[in-house]
Amino acid sequence: MTAPISILPLLQQTHAASASLRRLSDAQKAEFLVALADEILAQKVAILEANAKDIALMDSNNPMIDRLLLTDKRIEALSESTRSVALLPDPTGQILLEKTLSNGLKLSKITVPLGVVGIIYESRPNVTIDVTALCIRSGNAVVLRGGSDAWHTNNCFVGIIHQVLENQGINPNCVCLLPTDRALVKEMLTATRYIDVIIPRGSDKLIQFVRQNSLVPTIETGAGVVHTYIHQAADLDKALAIVINAKTQRPSVCNTLDTLVLDNAIASRFLAMLKNDFIQWNVAIFADEISFNILQNLDYPLLQKAKNEDFGREFLDYKCSIKVVEGFEEAIAHISEYSSKHSEAIVSENQDICNQFIVEIDAAAVYTNASTRFTDGAEFGLGAEIGISTQKLHARGPFALEKMVTEKWIGIGTGQIR
Repeated sequence: MTAPISILPLLQQTHAASASLRRLSDAQKAEFLVALADEILAQKVAILEANAKDIALMDSNNPMIDRLLLTDKRIEALSESTRSVALLPDPTGQILLEKTLSNGLKLSKITVPLGVVGIIYESRPNVTIDVTALCIRSGNAVVLRGGSDAWHTNNCFVGIIHQVLENQGINPNCVCLLPTDRALVKEMLTATRYIDVIIPRGSDKLIQFVRQNSLVPTIETGAGVVHTYIHQAADLDKALAIVINAKTQRPSVCNTLDTLVLDNAIASRFLAMLKNDFIQWNVAIFADEISFNILQNLDYPLLQKAKNEDFGREFLDYKCSIKVVEGFEEAIAHISEYSSKHSEAIVSENQDICNQFIVEIDAAAVYTNASTRFTDGAEFGLGAEIGISTQKLHARGPFALEKMVTEKWIGIGTGQIR
């Protein structure tokens, strides 16, 4: 497509349309989502055809292709996720506080929509539907800026969304898909008059770019450098199942295992147990000196010595770094140094150690004896999510419907003056 000289006219339209969303009732917003869920299924063939165009333009060996790929099952899951958001309670209009001042002025604090939410995301076209569902359900307009590799799929999805909006009598301008020309991104990041918050979802490079260039307030989501620590008191069979799941169940997403941290006391036994499963999944290992020697003696085929940059690295692939430590304190120190504060886990039968791990690890989600793959809005029972927030202001963890609001104070008077 030919990029416009400026995206400001699109942003102005979306900002103007946001007022109409605030007038919708709870039932109207829910009805839109149910209709959208139905139309996603009805348009499955068109969606798959658009997605096939995007897939054809990507290198088949690129591990990110899994993020881009849509299947019958994934489209059905998108529809079901959209329907589940319709069933969630409206987060707006909730009374947070009520009080009457001594002069008789009645004060209340209620939840209200954020306004216009801007999303910058990469590869995953399901974000287009998830974000739209969350924004409309919470009365927010949305400006979508997806990646060029998913343009055909995103454009198809937004076409479906606009048609359903029109059918429901809702201004379709409340959902805007921006062109993918990178020269226009900074205009989005500085549109403080028209966008209330920007949420980057994707790689650390994307998040850092938005953080450094945005004048619009941002909420960071996405990048995950995830550790699982196998303590010397772990049930190693349990640990094996957790590590295999965390690394191989879907390695292209942000809650998958990146670095395996092992107590030296159990490192040899555990790596011998892990070897065949990792070979089966073709997991490339970047090992520190101790684990390298162990795995070399085990004839592990996909083995490299770890460099400093292999720790604190989000692989998003069948790759994993390994660090052997001398105990709990060293494990905590390593994780604290390299964590992106997304999801971290410990496997141990020592409850005191598990409790200490929960207290000391600073992350949005902390697990004991469980896979980090659970860090997900749907898994947490929150419905769809915009992403996993790793910061500490406004939202942390799965950024779902409940956090798509801000607050407003209301004063009801009878002529009071100060």
